[in-house]
Amino acid sequence: MEFDLSGKKAVVTGAGAGIGLAVVQALASAGADVFGGARTITPELLAATPHVFEVDLVTPKGPQLLVDRALAEFGGVDILVNNVGGGVKLASGFLDIDDDVWQHAFELNVFTTIRATRAALPSLIERNGAIVNIGSMNASMVDPRLAHYSAAKAALANIGKALSAEFSSLGVRVNTISPGPVRTRLWTNPEIARRAGLSPEEFLASVPKMAGLSTGKIIEPDEVAALVVLLASGKVRSITGSDYTIDAGMAPPAHYNRPA
Repeated sequence: MEFDLSGKKAVVTGAGAGIGLAVVQALASAGADVFGGARTITPELLAATPHVFEVDLVTPKGPQLLVDRALAEFGGVDILVNNVGGGVKLASGFLDIDDDVWQHAFELNVFTTIRATRAALPSLIERNGAIVNIGSMNASMVDPRLAHYSAAKAALANIGKALSAEFSSLGVRVNTISPGPVRTRLWTNPEIARRAGLSPEEFLASVPKMAGLSTGKIIEPDEVAALVVLLASGKVRSITGSDYTIDAGMAPPAHYNRPA
């Protein structure tokens, strides 16, 4: 199946690296004009698209500024990919998670999506567009040490359903993608490997077994990006209000406690 997004205008949040960068690359390869917003404009992002905006999306005005810049440059938005998220801080348990951690988790993972979606919706309605939210398998996993992150991702999935219920009849398709462990900075950070007493290469090699990935391989960012392109393309227009998992056959052991 080939995808031709020529003429489509897309906005991707958290586009500087990882899944966001892979999404920008995949949409651009399919012919879309892509506007990437990130706190840090990386050389890789600039190589993927000339349309970039350095912005702190956690600030209340950040998402609006990004969408406004894209609207001014493109004249409209057909695709919004709410990818920015993370900010994970492992706790020893529920009582170790203070208000600041809860607040940051929801600001980064939920309010960025709310604000970007609010800003882009008028154009998306006008152009029968699509919204794709990047969630996490943690939304449906129970782990008191990640209660803040998991709750935020669960809220994100619910918001996607609510948006679909309200705006699908107006021509806007809204879907969520919930990955398991993806090869991003969270997993490639040398400090994480050092704490485990392993080299970065050894730690990455241990992830599939640790997370119970039946494929034996960590998920690659371009796998998530490929599903974004499908959902954004409108090839299957009846897909809306769905939450797709990319989990590598994940059946995590009881001690598994790290996010996607």
